Amino acid sequence: MSKNTIREDKTCLNCGTFVEDRFCPQCGQENTETRKSFHYLFTHFVEDLVHYDSGFWKTMKYLLFYPAKLTREYLSGRRKAFMVPVKLYIFISFITFFLAGFFFDPHTIGKEDSSFTVSQAKNKDNIKTWINNDTIEKKKITVEEKYGWYGNYKNVRQLDSIENSLPAAKKMSKTQYWITRRMVSIAENNTPKEAFVKALQSFKQNLSKVLFLYMPVFTFWLWLFHEKKRWYYFDHGIFTLHYFSFLLLTSSLFIILEWLLSFSDFILFVILKIALGITFFVWPIIYFFKAHKRMYGETAFVSFLKCSLMFWINFMLVILFLSLYSVYSFISVK
Repeated sequence: MSKNTIREDKTCLNCGTFVEDRFCPQCGQENTETRKSFHYLFTHFVEDLVHYDSGFWKTMKYLLFYPAKLTREYLSGRRKAFMVPVKLYIFISFITFFLAGFFFDPHTIGKEDSSFTVSQAKNKDNIKTWINNDTIEKKKITVEEKYGWYGNYKNVRQLDSIENSLPAAKKMSKTQYWITRRMVSIAENNTPKEAFVKALQSFKQNLSKVLFLYMPVFTFWLWLFHEKKRWYYFDHGIFTLHYFSFLLLTSSLFIILEWLLSFSDFILFVILKIALGITFFVWPIIYFFKAHKRMYGETAFVSFLKCSLMFWINFMLVILFLSLYSVYSFISVK
């Protein structure tokens, strides 16, 4: 029972219905005071997170260790004890990409180790080497990372000038000209390294959206390979949401464990990192096979054939999606 103070006004704030007791008979909203203290907000959040009845931990347990059980429970109507599939996916997606952004910074790519300083040099020879290397590195940046590095055009204005002066027969096609102009614009405002870092950052920031957009495609193949009268597209959609949530959850765990194991080069930690990488690659495939077999109730042989075919189809499509998205991320650099 809620411990919140009941409002003296018996009119529901949500729908305007008269509330005789604590809950509105029309919409079910609790007729309590709306202004809450910070203590209430904090304790309410902790209770929702750790309380078993909230469904959070039960959902996580089913999602990780019981392939398809969460989907079957949801489709059978037992939904109150678990997180809603869409909310589950959004929550895990946020955590995963937050961790990826926290542990992986595109701006650190290509940076040299600056741990060697003059104060750490043991003798004059080391100091001379450090100074010479620093001078050479500055010269490399001046020569190699100059602007206008794409083709023979220094800037867009030069490209337009040259293109306008050419006869129609020698001009680029519209597609070729658009691509060239876009690349020249990128080269005009960025060094190669800056362009790469910006593209990688854009790729990382929008990857969750691309993954979400691909889910209907994944669902379509499930729908295509199974009986239409027994299984609706909605059913396959719930299965997809749970499977993609599982993939993101395992990615989060992998990121955390890989980070913890990176603190030491001890041989045991190296072996554990290798084992972790193999598990991270193999387990989602095994999980999908088990989830598919339990979800659709088919024989192991039929399920294996369908899973294998869908795996390769989706693998090729994912590669295509990511390739196109990578190109888009780069040509969108400003």
